Amino acid sequence: MPYVTVGIENDAAIDIHYEDHGSGHPIVLIHGYPLNGNSWERQERELLANGYRVITYDRRGFGRSSQPTVGYDYDTFASDLKALIEHVDLSDVVLAGFSMGSGEVIRYLAAYGSERVRKAVLLGTIPPFVLKTDDNPEGVDGKIFEDLKAAIANDRYAFFEGFLNNFYNVDVLGGTRISDRAWQASFNVAVGSSPFATYACVDTWLTDFRADLTKVDVPVLVMHGTADRILPFESTAARLPALIADCTLVPVEDGPHNIGWTFPDEVNTALLTFLSEAK
Repeated sequence: MPYVTVGIENDAAIDIHYEDHGSGHPIVLIHGYPLNGNSWERQERELLANGYRVITYDRRGFGRSSQPTVGYDYDTFASDLKALIEHVDLSDVVLAGFSMGSGEVIRYLAAYGSERVRKAVLLGTIPPFVLKTDDNPEGVDGKIFEDLKAAIANDRYAFFEGFLNNFYNVDVLGGTRISDRAWQASFNVAVGSSPFATYACVDTWLTDFRADLTKVDVPVLVMHGTADRILPFESTAARLPALIADCTLVPVEDGPHNIGWTFPDEVNTALLTFLSEAK
C-alpha cells in the first residue's frame, strides 16, 4: 500500500496512506470525520468513469494512516496534504473536501497558494467559522462542542452511534437513502479511528477560516445539505458566497451531512459539471 511520511512522533514515522487511480486531470478527495478515503466511493466510481485521476487518502489518526497523538490542527493537516501533493507531483489539481476535509482545502490554499491547484470543491463545509462569538453570532454555541468532547471521553462508541444517526438523518432517511449495512460500515470505520484523534479533532472544528477565505483565488463549488444537523447550512455554506471571490453554492434540498452517500446523483452531477467548465 502506498504511503507518504509526513513527520515523526518519538522514533516512529507518521505515515499517510493514499490511493492513486486512473488518469487525466487529477482530483484529490479529502474525507470527513470520522471516516476514511473509501467514504468517497460513490464519487470515485463516477470520476474514474469520466476520465479523471482520483487520489484519496486517510487523514492522520484515521483509516490506514498512522495514529499519532500530535498534529491535530489545520496547519498540520494542510502540511500533510502538501506533502502528498508534492510526493505524487500533482499539478492543475482539484481539491475536494468533505466536512473536516473542507478545512484542509481552505487552509492549504491560504497557506500555500494555488500554483498547483485549478479548482476547489467543498461538501458539508466547516468554514467559515462554526463557533458562536461576539463577532460571529451566526455560529454554534460553544457548550455543544464541550458536550461532544465529554460524550467522547465517557464512551466514544456510544457517541459514534448518535453522531452517525445525525450524520445521515437516519430517522428520516434510514432504509431509503442510508441502509442499515451502510450505517454499520461507517460505524466500523469510526470505531477503528484513533481514540486520541476522535477527541482532539473536536477542538479543531472550531478553527476560524474567515481570513483564509479572502486568499482563495480559484473557483470554488460548495454543496451542502439543507437538513444538515452536524454543520447547519445557514451557519456554514450559506455564508460562503459572500466570503469567496468565485463561489458557486448548490444547496441539496433535504440533504443530511453526508450528501455524498445519501444524494450521490445530485452531488455527482454538480461535481462533474463544475469540473468540466473551462474557468
